[in-house]
Amino acid sequence: MATLKYLGATGQVTGSCYLIETAHSRVLLECGMFQGDAQTEETNRRPFAFDPRGIDAVVLSHAHLDHSGLLPRLAREGFRGPVFATPATHDLIALMLKDAAHLEEKDTEWENKIRRRAGRPAIEPLYTFEDVETLLGLRQPVAYDVRYRLSEDIEFRFRDAGHILGSAIVEAWIRRNGSTAKLVFSGDLGNKDSFLLRDPTRVEEADVVLMESTYGDRDHRAPGETVEEFKQALQAAARSGGNVLIPAFAVGRTQEILYLLGRFYQAGELPQRAVFLDSPMAIAATAIYHDHMTLFNRQELAELHRADAANLLAWLPVLRTSRTPEESMAINQITGGAIIIAGSGMCNGGRIRHHLKYNLWRSEAHVIFVGFQGRGTPGRALVDGARRIHLLGGEVAVKARIHTLGGFSAHAGQRQLLEWLRGFDSRHSKVYLVHGEPEKAEVLAGRILDDLGYQARIPRLGETIDL
Repeated sequence: MATLKYLGATGQVTGSCYLIETAHSRVLLECGMFQGDAQTEETNRRPFAFDPRGIDAVVLSHAHLDHSGLLPRLAREGFRGPVFATPATHDLIALMLKDAAHLEEKDTEWENKIRRRAGRPAIEPLYTFEDVETLLGLRQPVAYDVRYRLSEDIEFRFRDAGHILGSAIVEAWIRRNGSTAKLVFSGDLGNKDSFLLRDPTRVEEADVVLMESTYGDRDHRAPGETVEEFKQALQAAARSGGNVLIPAFAVGRTQEILYLLGRFYQAGELPQRAVFLDSPMAIAATAIYHDHMTLFNRQELAELHRADAANLLAWLPVLRTSRTPEESMAINQITGGAIIIAGSGMCNGGRIRHHLKYNLWRSEAHVIFVGFQGRGTPGRALVDGARRIHLLGGEVAVKARIHTLGGFSAHAGQRQLLEWLRGFDSRHSKVYLVHGEPEKAEVLAGRILDDLGYQARIPRLGETIDL
């Protein structure tokens, strides 16, 4: 027996989770959180489709919560096996899961106040800080390009995916009855035009390929065009006198934005004289990026060294960091001339909501979206042209100018996905498209058939395939 079961990120982008079962092993690829509207996030409370106590190990591609966010719940319910991840992911999940537990406990406390007033039963948090500590004790770092024997019949190897720091493509060799099947999971493949990280590793052999399809329906703008569009948005905001809000995920996108703002500053092309990084988690993540700068691509690493920038914060001297709520609230007294970077990237949590509340109704303000906006999120509503949105208990008019810069995406675009897939021998590989909204995955499947000459399947949630 050797099977793979699809338990998440099928027909949608979030909730990554796949179960590999063999005669001797039960291994999870990922254990991610479902993110989006309230109905989608309620999925996180459903019982696992397996007994956590019976899982031997977890292999984790990277630290984003849609890949790692339910790991503490897994530990809460009895999992005690190793969690394999690259060294950078090992460091980042400590930061991200502690923050997730803090928000979960806080949100649960707020929800239970509402429930008590309505005479409804209280709910428990998905997991607590203590559960995170249990989980973090199970981490086991494995470097890129090292073939590791996980069990009697499974070996794996991490390859650089170029998506965020430490992100990995997972190669897994699964033995059964004297033969070996090779499974390759793309994880989230990085954009080859990334400003900081290396290109995704090209893999050439696989029997089964699980490939993401987040941007399976389109390509991103060329990096030069994106940089120019970013400059123009900042200049337009300077002319209008308003603030610039950049909703950005704390890990990955924030560091690229800081790098580019620093490049503009070093060249005398940054019109704003104050940049606020209003996210304790992003500040800590930037320090972790500094610790693993050897993973940067050579050109950007050389540029930082030439400027004698000890880290990304030193690269941008006009940067101010806000750790405390009081420092964050003080920013809202500034009505113009500032760049404010805060999470969450989809505006469905975090400090960015307060900055939107104070700026979104101002016609001189600008909001720059630099990443994917999931369905049901406030960010998606703004990108789709909403004229009013619900924020922090009230409605806010949208008069600010909204910019969407797709070229900043940390995901590969359609052309890059096809290029990576072209490296495999299509005569022997079965390809399954995951991590994509259905229409985007279908467009990509059509391009694979037209360009590469074979069919790629879009699996169903709960489907099991034979390896």
